[in-house]
Amino acid sequence: MERYRTPIVAVAALAGVVLISAFVFFSASSPAYACTTKWVPGPTASPAAGAPSNPGYVQPDMGNKHVNPGDKVTFTYCPPASGAHFNNANLGPIQPRLYGPDDRAVPEGWIHNLEHGAMVVLYRGRDGDPGATGDGQAALRALYDAFPPSPVCGIEPGTSQGPVIARFDEMATAYAALVWGRVLPLDELDSAQILDYWRVWGERSNPEPQCAAPSAAPSTAPAPEGSPAASASASPS
Repeated sequence: MERYRTPIVAVAALAGVVLISAFVFFSASSPAYACTTKWVPGPTASPAAGAPSNPGYVQPDMGNKHVNPGDKVTFTYCPPASGAHFNNANLGPIQPRLYGPDDRAVPEGWIHNLEHGAMVVLYRGRDGDPGATGDGQAALRALYDAFPPSPVCGIEPGTSQGPVIARFDEMATAYAALVWGRVLPLDELDSAQILDYWRVWGERSNPEPQCAAPSAAPSTAPAPEGSPAASASASPS
């Protein structure tokens, strides 16, 4: 031990560096989240996606608690239209823009955008999925550029109300448009349908409104208790 103390110490130090480096690498490369179920509308879900008066489907609520960077989050449903998210500068909410296939945009970030009323449009990037191709990215850029101000607060796109357009592979369809608590799954990119979805549901289901609504949205104003309107339809929120 005395004779070989120096090389033994050197080898031990090198082994320690290797182990620490491996831990850091695997921690950095491991997913920041997991999914229990790839969400699809149930057989009795209503209304059908694409119905002009009420597009999209309600997704069971997963809460809105805050988590810290580095916390592992498991979402019951993916793509998640609610759930645990970051409340940190530059991490959540994230900057509304088109995120390319190699950009990192995790749900813990953009779920906070949903909480504020923004829309998130997701595309899969697996082999054969069109969203990650050059043409697909061009179509998504055109959608981003055509996005109108938010339907309730009139907030300009590219600010707090989005849209965020990002890659997300853990879903059953090639595309999905999300507002808080609702999902519009799409096998093909349908910009007109997505914009109609935004017009109908944008800023009407989120738990943290960004303004006092200038006027009641259709079917969202509470009717007097006991009136026919009160039992005829439920508020979107």
